[in-house]
Amino acid sequence: MRIWLAVAAMIVLVAAPAQAQMGGGGGGRHRQGGDKGAEPKKPQVDEKAYKAALDRIPEPKQKYDPWGVARLSQPDKTKTK
Repeated sequence: MRIWLAVAAMIVLVAAPAQAQMGGGGGGRHRQGGDKGAEPKKPQVDEKAYKAALDRIPEPKQKYDPWGVARLSQPDKTKTK
């Protein structure tokens, strides 16, 4: 009898996470009823504000070098033949 109880407990413990992922027995349906044809509204892009924000970005004084820290800035002059 104890073995059957232990097997039943193991099945319940294994099935509980799967039940939680399915949303409580809804059969995989996340939303029930409501608007089926409604699409989420996209925010209106304000071109004037976009251009103003781009103008506020300062111009860099030097060109960006992504490999600047990976290589030496000046060649090693100690090696002479």
